[in-house]
Amino acid sequence: MLTCAAWPYANGPRHIGHVSGFAVPADVFSRYQRMAGKDVLMVSGTDEHGTAIQVKADGEGLTARETADKYHRIIVEDLQGLGLSYDLYTRTTTLNHAEVVQELFRSLHDNGYVVAHKQLGAISPSTGRTLADRYIEGTCPICGYDGARGDQCDNCGNQLDPIDLINPHSRINGEVPNFVETEHFFLDLPALSDALQEWLGTRTDWRPNVIRFSTEFAKDLKPRAVTRDLDWGVRIPIEGWTDADMKRIYVWFDAVTGYLSASVEWARRVGRPDAWKDWWTNAGAESYYFMGKDNITFHTVIWPGMLIGANGEGSRGGTPSAFGVLDLPTEIVSSEFLTMSGSKFSSSRNKVIYVRDFLAEFGPDALRYYIAVAGPENQDTDFTWSEFVRRVNFELANEWGNLVNRSVSMAHKNVGAIPTAGELTDEDRALLAASKEAFTTVGELLERARFKQAIGEAMRVVSLANKYLSDSEPWKKKDDPVRRDTILHVALQAVADCNTLLTPFMPHAAQKVHEALGGTGVWAAQPELIEVEEEGAPSYPVLMGDYAAEAARWASVPIVAGTPLAKPSPIFAKLDEKLGETGPAWSPVLTD
Repeated sequence: MLTCAAWPYANGPRHIGHVSGFAVPADVFSRYQRMAGKDVLMVSGTDEHGTAIQVKADGEGLTARETADKYHRIIVEDLQGLGLSYDLYTRTTTLNHAEVVQELFRSLHDNGYVVAHKQLGAISPSTGRTLADRYIEGTCPICGYDGARGDQCDNCGNQLDPIDLINPHSRINGEVPNFVETEHFFLDLPALSDALQEWLGTRTDWRPNVIRFSTEFAKDLKPRAVTRDLDWGVRIPIEGWTDADMKRIYVWFDAVTGYLSASVEWARRVGRPDAWKDWWTNAGAESYYFMGKDNITFHTVIWPGMLIGANGEGSRGGTPSAFGVLDLPTEIVSSEFLTMSGSKFSSSRNKVIYVRDFLAEFGPDALRYYIAVAGPENQDTDFTWSEFVRRVNFELANEWGNLVNRSVSMAHKNVGAIPTAGELTDEDRALLAASKEAFTTVGELLERARFKQAIGEAMRVVSLANKYLSDSEPWKKKDDPVRRDTILHVALQAVADCNTLLTPFMPHAAQKVHEALGGTGVWAAQPELIEVEEEGAPSYPVLMGDYAAEAARWASVPIVAGTPLAKPSPIFAKLDEKLGETGPAWSPVLTD
């Protein structure tokens, strides 16, 4: 199972809107698949090339490289704090990445799918640099939408060129770009259209909106520029272009290739240079790609088109690249937007909640839970502090945390260990059956990346266990210790099952519950931040982890009577109700 999480951009810290789309869903999925016995490779990294990095660098008085270094480290620390179980989280400014990008570019060129054309390019009058298409805004000539970008109109979905826009202007400083003739390489998407449409026709299990949008998009493809007039990016590996000072591979081509380059780098770092092939050239492997809805077509049409062309397939044929015939995506898991007051998060408008601020105040699992249970899985969802406080207090603290605390506390107080069960009643059997059956129900939902339904089913069992404990009243069974111990044993078995069901969503809390139940060792492994080196380049931090060492498995495992229990500590603390009205002091006011 290959899990590809979208690459966050290195032009600033990540906010909770970002991680609700690409990061947390990918990690929940990967953790579940590992627990279910799959051999998972989860990869991603920081996207560090392109105009946006230069714009940020200019604003901070840094070089592009210094900016990439600065924000890559911040992003890595934030993602580690969230407990995202990457097998490798790397970056795009590595020599390995450049080599993989150049090989893919070269093979597409050799197969006739990357061709040179002259065009009118948008140049910033103030800097002399190319303005990236997405940094040019104007009115769509097709539908009249006044917020269309230079690469695409989000209103009608049509591909555009900056020169097509009515009244184009820079989104950076508002200036009107100069359009000058320049030569660039283009990916000949029309030559790949038939092969793409045929492949898309086999994707019958994708979400209907993803299939519909991608199929329509693939019917009217235009050549797409894959190089830019820029001095920050991967050099073009074609004779006469390699040493050009202001010619680089376009950042979008660079970024999507990162899934492959990160897999290759991971294989080298674990000492098995060819191991990446198990996930990329293996008919038995599956690949799941996680991103926000604004990146769907890059993953459903453009990246598959690049793979088809590099494989020597499509209308022009050719020979496979040095990587062999690469597998196309199995599934695209796209999320909608997490919004604030009805609009997207925006650092420039102080409408943002940064991940590190959130982690420092509330820890990782409160955010992970909120994203799973109330996040933008299938529609745009507004974040409010009142809803966050309600979810933490009434669902995590009152329901789940209290179930763990009171069942373990009573067993510790009365027995000092997991009690031995006596004869079971119908009520006992009903709860045990419900918690055991949930592994099938929740597992099937997680297989289909239905996270909201999955965690809802897990929390339903938590509610059943709470009701069972309240109805059974073990604290009133002092004169019948056998029945008291049986109730507590059944309750603790349900707690253990619920903890397993919730582990992919809340791995940090799951480790605490595992220990509260007398468990030892690593239950849910966490990523490690490692400083690595690459010959001829500076060191940099990556995330990796030994996830095979964790004990969590997707099954109901009988608890062992006699296992010593200590007095438990609260798993989740309740939040001040006032936070629901104002939010923390560092947060923006969530109104327009």
